[in-house]
Amino acid sequence: MKQVTKVVFLLNITKVGDNVCYYASNLVAVDIPKGITIIGTGSFIRCSSLKHITFPKSLKSISSFSFYDCFRLESVDLLHTNVLALGEHAFRDCTSLREMTVPDSLQKLGLNVFGNCSKLVPSTIDVGILRGRGGYDEYDEDVPDVTSEVVAYLRSIQ
Repeated sequence: MKQVTKVVFLLNITKVGDNVCYYASNLVAVDIPKGITIIGTGSFIRCSSLKHITFPKSLKSISSFSFYDCFRLESVDLLHTNVLALGEHAFRDCTSLREMTVPDSLQKLGLNVFGNCSKLVPSTIDVGILRGRGGYDEYDEDVPDVTSEVVAYLRSIQ
């Protein structure tokens, strides 16, 4: 997969397959097409050149390890999607990640979603409040659903 530089998705699919671009180290940008609702487990794991991702409004779930170790990824904008859940370690080790926006629809974060994203700070991520709730700090113990109270708080700090 190291030689892959561009991904073209077939029409009428609703899921980006598990491990579809595993270790595609030359992949720089991905445009996830409309109609996709799920990004599968490990879909873009270790895509070390990946800097830009465009997500469709139809997106509802980013599975575990989807963007794990995409260390050149600097920002993720999910604001105009319908994402309900971010799986375990979905953005772990994205060490250049500085900015993340999430929609009001977000309900659940898996364990360690932003683990080792040291440049991601609460002032640049609306989910900074989730430190201690499983999403940010690798030492968190429990992963409860994001409550409406937390979502309301996130809206208030924008």
